[in-house]
This record gives sequence, structure tokens and C-alpha cells, in this order.
Amino acid sequence: MQQFGTFLSNMVLPNIGAFIAWGLITALFIQTGWITLVGDKIFGYAPGLEPGQYDYGFVSSLGGWDADGGGIVGPMITYLLPILIGYTGGRMAYGGDNARGGVVGAIATMGAVTGADVPMFLGAMIMGPLGGYTMRRLDALWSHRIRPGFEMLVNNFSAGIWGMILAIFGFAVAGPFVKGFSNGAESVVDFLVEHDLLPLTSIFVEPAKVLFLNNAINHGVFTPLGTSQAVEDGKSILFLIEANPGPGLGLLLAFMFFGKGMAKASASGAAVIHFLGGIHEIYFPYVLMKPRLILALMAGGMTGVATNLVFDSGLRAPAAPGSIIAVWLQAPADSLLGVTCSVVFAAGVTFLVAAFLLKTERSADEGDLSDATASMESMKGKRSLASSVLGGGRTSGISSIVFACDAGMGSSAMGASVLRRKIQAAGFPDVTVVNKAISGLDDVYDLVVSHQDLTERARRRTPSAVHVSVDNFMGSPRYDEIVELLRESSGGPGSTEAAGGPAARAATAAPSAPAATGGVLSPASIVLGGTATGREAAIDEAGRLLVATGAVDPGYVEAMHERETSVSTHMGNGLAIPHGTNEAKGLIRSSALSFVRYDEPIDWNGKPTEFVIGIAGAGDDHLALLSRIAETFVDAEAVARLRAARTAEDVLVVLEGVGV
Repeated sequence: MQQFGTFLSNMVLPNIGAFIAWGLITALFIQTGWITLVGDKIFGYAPGLEPGQYDYGFVSSLGGWDADGGGIVGPMITYLLPILIGYTGGRMAYGGDNARGGVVGAIATMGAVTGADVPMFLGAMIMGPLGGYTMRRLDALWSHRIRPGFEMLVNNFSAGIWGMILAIFGFAVAGPFVKGFSNGAESVVDFLVEHDLLPLTSIFVEPAKVLFLNNAINHGVFTPLGTSQAVEDGKSILFLIEANPGPGLGLLLAFMFFGKGMAKASASGAAVIHFLGGIHEIYFPYVLMKPRLILALMAGGMTGVATNLVFDSGLRAPAAPGSIIAVWLQAPADSLLGVTCSVVFAAGVTFLVAAFLLKTERSADEGDLSDATASMESMKGKRSLASSVLGGGRTSGISSIVFACDAGMGSSAMGASVLRRKIQAAGFPDVTVVNKAISGLDDVYDLVVSHQDLTERARRRTPSAVHVSVDNFMGSPRYDEIVELLRESSGGPGSTEAAGGPAARAATAAPSAPAATGGVLSPASIVLGGTATGREAAIDEAGRLLVATGAVDPGYVEAMHERETSVSTHMGNGLAIPHGTNEAKGLIRSSALSFVRYDEPIDWNGKPTEFVIGIAGAGDDHLALLSRIAETFVDAEAVARLRAARTAEDVLVVLEGVGV
């Protein structure tokens, strides 16, 4: 359920900015929007006047309620938002960074959009992934069978023809089907409202949130249904069933007054993050620590929904994140009082019930918030930087970051290079980013970044640091979260000196290296037409090149395989960098790299890989080149040049040209 819900929400989450833009435009420019409301108050227009009796000019034209109709509110909700979702879903279903699946998914979604007269969000969630997945399967049928020179012709026309077929299917089948489903779902919601049963949804929603189905429920279910309702009624109560920050605030306030130990001490900071920052997951560990507190959240959630029913209030668009600021921004004028009361009353009821449960608890055990936080992260599948305030890690004054891996010669060096570049660009020249083997870690670092399979080992070596787990070394979204954490912990950039100035360059410079890559990566170690068809064979191919240069003993290749069994060396962005274990460094005679490019991506534990770089690091003289390689593979233009390279010298030019 979590995986399916995450897939649904991941189609919507990247496009939340578009939903918010539509919501703000709607709030400002429709006939009953804020601009006309304020204009009526200022200029004395009486309520109920027809649009033709006064002239709002540009406002009425933009909002689409003047005599000519049009505007941008309707087209955005009808075309832009569903097609964005369809494109995102198609790209996800196709896999990798290829936009081909997204394009076909968008074409298929367009058919569903024009096949019905309701907002086609659910249709986009069906047709987008269907387009991406089926295009990937079709491409696999003629992979390796296209005559050289005809690749573009086949690829373009196959996508166009299949997109046309799916668009027709969407128009004839998916659109009417989704319209019927939407009407049925709307009838269910109306039934719940008419029979005063809608508050009971909190009995299911609140426990599901704590089990990390919050995004799936909010963006996979309530956002599509709520948006359709908002088009008709100008607002929807569905946007506030899951996103209401009141219940979480009430729970954290109860811990502030009646909690014990770590939970009591951390509740005030968590309340600020939750209520103003909108990160609701910050309170989940408190419930996991004392599960019966879910009753308080249910009571508060039902109170919030019931209050909105009484006031007939709702939001124009999703409040994402679920911050009180986002809630107020998306509330129409006639719902502002009701929405505010729903938050206040929900917080009050949750506080009273939670306080009662905490005060009447017989056990003297204050609970282990750190264990509950770890349990939360285990369910979520990744660490939350916001929750680091609950786990005892350092969260202020971060000045030293270490990227740790098993051997410290490859993955960590490249990950550190990417992260160092981001931190420098963000204006933190005094924050150091280094890489080390886990076995060499000391508990002196403020923040430790490691592969998700190595985090527990790293945590044992550095228990007082904040730990961040990644599974994609080249393009992990966790790097951006680290930059945000630096901003939060320092209150702004770490120095008044501009990023990229002398101090910044000194703090973030990579280790010195020979002027030419020939000392570490020689033309003889570059292969532009690898013959391997799988991960094991690719490791052998890269390892044999290292042996051929005399840089390593033959036994080092076996150590590369051993390293792969513990933690994958796939870096993301189509790159893998197999290397030996820390114990195998004695088999390295001199630092060297090998470079193998594959015309057709090979399967590396389910991840497509075009480039394999074998690594043997005796000292630090290979680290500068690894830094340039890392910069290359986060630069789409540079990767394209590597794909187009015809000689080993072409490859060396690209790698030496990065960052110069």
C-alpha cells in the first residue's frame, strides 16, 4: 500500500507548485476572488451586481468571467495540471532520466482530457503511467534491431504512432470511465456530508498518516477529488481532511506541558517545524512511541472536519506543505474564519485528549523517542532531516560534513564532490565536506552522509552526528535537504563572503592532482564499446583494464566483486564505479582508473548503466579526477559529449574540461 500510494503521490508532488499557482490565480482573479472583494469594499460596489455593471478590466479578462470568457483559470485546471501529472507519471513508469515515457504519457493524457468535461486528474494518473510503461515495453521489442542511421526515425515515429493510439483510447474509453468514477466518488462525498459522516474519515486518515500513507491519501486521493469539487464550488473541504495542522499541533502542545524527558524537551521545536513549516511527519514518532495517542489525533481530526462542515468552509487548492501559512493562503474570503476555527478547535480537542492520556498513564517509562524516530524512518524508507531534532543529533552550527563509504576511495569521493559543489553554491564557504572510509571515522563530524546500506555502521562510529542516508550518489534529493538544514541551523548563509570567492574555493577545493589525467586514466584504459551485458561481466571488464595497466594485482578484481555484494557502486545518472574493498588496498600498486562506455545500457541491479569507471586508489592522486567525473555526470551536456565521444582522447578532453 505504501509503495502504490507513494507512486500516486509522486505524480502529484513534483507539480504541487502548479496547483498552488492555479489556486492563487483563482483566489485573486475569479469573480468572487480577493481583488473584487477588496475592490467592492474600497469603491463601494454593492454585492450582487452583474459583471457588466462595473468594469474590473484586466482582472475579469484574466479570471475568465467577463463577457468574452476565456482567461487562464479554466485552461490551467483543464489542460495544464492533468498533462503535467500525465507527463510525470509517464516518465516515472518508463524509468531512468529518459523523457520519452513522459512525452507519450502526456499525449495519452490529452486524449482523456478531451474525452470528458471534468478535470482529468485521475485519468492522468492512469494514462500517464500506461503510456510510459507500454512505450518502454515496445522499445524493448526492437532494441538492438534498428539499422544504424535509422534510430531517430524509428524512435520518433514509434512514439508518435503509439501516442496517437493511446490518445484515441483515452478519448474513447479512459475519459468517460474516469468521468463516471469521479461522479461516483462525488456522490459518496455528498452522501457523507449530507448524513454528517464525513468527520468519521479521520478514524482511518489519522492512523494512515502515522503509517506514512499521508501523501498517498492527500495527493493521491483528496487532491484530485478536491480539485474537481473546487472547480464547481470554488472550494473543497477535502483539502483539509489530511492537511489540517491542528491535530499535530495539539499533540505536540500536550507533550510540551505533560510529556517527559526527551519528548517534552523536543516538542516545542517540533511544534514550530510542524505548524509553520508544514512538515507533519515530525510528530509521527510521538505517536509511535505511545500508540494510544492516536485516539487524540482521531478526535482532533474529526473536530476539524466537523467545524468546516458547520462553517461550510474549505480551501481553493491543496495546502502543500500543510503549514498554517499555506492553509490561510489557499482559503477563500468566506472560508477564512471557518478554516481558522477548524485548526484551533482541532488543536484544542487533540490537546485535551492527549493531555488526559499522558496524565493518566500509569507507566513511569517516558518512552524512547529515538527508537520511535528510527521506527518512523524505517517505515518511510529514508531518513527525515526534520526528524533529526528528535534523535539527539547535532542540528545547529554544522561546519563539518563527511561522506562515508566502505573503502573511501570512490563512491564517497564523488558524492562528496557533488555535495561540496552544492554547499559552495549555496554560500557556505566555511562548511567542510570530506570523504572517508567508515572504518576511519571518528565522532568529530557534525553530519555524516552514507549509503543507506551503510548508515547503521556509520552511526555506530559517529553516534552524536546527524546521519543522512542516500541511494543515489550523483543526484540525490537529500543533498538539497542538507543545504536547507544548513540554512535552518545557521539562520542564513554561513559567511558574508560571496559563494565562489577565494575562501569558498579554498574550503571546497578538491585534492591536488596532476595537470593531465594521463597519470591516472590513460587512453589504453578507455573502452568506448563495452561488450559486457550484465553487472558481473562489466566489473570484470573494468577490472581487467586496471590489471592490464599494472596498477593492481589480478586478485583486486575479485575484491571489486566482493565490494559489490555489500553495497552497490551504482552512483545514479547512468554511472557505476566498481572498486575493491578497504582490505584490498594492499593489492593496489598505483592509483588508476578505467573507463568503459556501453552503447546499450546494462542492468546494474535494476538500474540502467551506460558508463562504468573502475577505481583503484592507492593514495589521493585519483580524487581530483573523481571530482571532475562527478561534476561531469551532473551536467547533462557533458554526459552527452561522453556519449558522442569517438576516441579515448575525446573522453579525456571532456573529463579534463569540467570545472576548469
